[in-house]
Amino acid sequence: MKNIIVAKFGGSSLADSRQFAKVKKIVESDARRRYIIPSAPGKRDKKDHKITDLLYMCQQLAAHELSFDEVYCIIEKRYKDICEDLNLHFGIDGILNDVKEKIQRGASRDYAASRGEYLNAIILSHYLSYEFIDAAELVLFDKRGKFDSEATQKKVQSRLAGVSHAIIPGFYGSMPDGQIRTFSRGGSDVTGSIVARGVEAELYENWTDVSGFLMADPRIVKNPKGIERITYKELRELSYMGASVLHEEAIFPAKEAGIPISIKNTNSPEDAGTMILNDLSPVTYSGTITGVAGKKDFTVISIEKTLMGADKGFFRKLMSILETNDIAVEHMPSGIDSVSLIISDLELNSKLEKVMEEIRIYCNPDSIICYPNMALIAVVGRGMIKTKGISAKVFTALATEGINIRMITQGSSELNIIVGIENADFEKAIKAIYEAF
Repeated sequence: MKNIIVAKFGGSSLADSRQFAKVKKIVESDARRRYIIPSAPGKRDKKDHKITDLLYMCQQLAAHELSFDEVYCIIEKRYKDICEDLNLHFGIDGILNDVKEKIQRGASRDYAASRGEYLNAIILSHYLSYEFIDAAELVLFDKRGKFDSEATQKKVQSRLAGVSHAIIPGFYGSMPDGQIRTFSRGGSDVTGSIVARGVEAELYENWTDVSGFLMADPRIVKNPKGIERITYKELRELSYMGASVLHEEAIFPAKEAGIPISIKNTNSPEDAGTMILNDLSPVTYSGTITGVAGKKDFTVISIEKTLMGADKGFFRKLMSILETNDIAVEHMPSGIDSVSLIISDLELNSKLEKVMEEIRIYCNPDSIICYPNMALIAVVGRGMIKTKGISAKVFTALATEGINIRMITQGSSELNIIVGIENADFEKAIKAIYEAF
């Protein structure tokens, strides 16, 4: 690992000139922060707009041959105000006009969306006196639009080899024909991770408006504790269950290279934040959990059939019914003669009747019952399996609150216990489990 920190700053960290000043202070406080990845300006307050949303709007209006002048005026004003407040004079007007003309002439949705990061990066490069390098040069997608990890790695290594300090916009890259291609929303996190791997950074910092991950959702639990250290695997479990601070694909490039990720708060840089470490770091079995997270709106299809295990093609038939209906299953707990399919309502859409009918025809079960309105809660922590009484604590907490548990499943990774409960008990259950630990 080289003595380099790659730092990514989110939309709220670069929403206006005051935030830019904070970012400058943070970057200059450590000489190792040499490659900076900015997002597009986010909201300054609840009523404000994210610049990326406005750019999407401009592209849509242009595609329908409608005027987008009014919306683009808001975008221009935001960038010009930042430049004026920071006393920067480098011809931002010309760059803004050029972007507008391209959108007018029918530029793609991805091109329009990517300009938020592009413009912010140009401003930040002038403000910090760092070199600006367009992400279109570094981040490469193949002709099907899939991220090309290997080609990107080579490109980042060769292009940044002689560059000591650079600003690289997040969120997008380019296709072989030069067309701009974006990651999914929040993809600046991914760019930061890719650059960190390419330059063999010792640390990848992700600066946002929260001080790292919390043990529970602050909208449900009052003042939950922060998580100081978490492994990549635990993070995957929690973010899959809805704990979102980081784009979930952002961990892979850094993880492959064994680079720790630090989540920090731009508005409180002195806060400890959360350090995401390799799964190989030693476990301390402290008898506690890392975090609790969950999601609502699942449906359970419960299937019973005597001697189910003896029917060799049973599970294959069941899976192919789901596959042909394009439905993904979240969990599949099973007993000797029973199996339950836990499916997100978003996946089921309006296919429930059809799927149940096909299971009846092809699998010939003794009974098939559907239970809607279920929520799943994951209690996550490395070393849970080696600690006596964790499950007991979870179930006692729920029982005390009078919450009926509809399903229990524990992953073979021994990282989590997942309980299924009624949607109506969701907030109460999260509070109860958090309080128990």
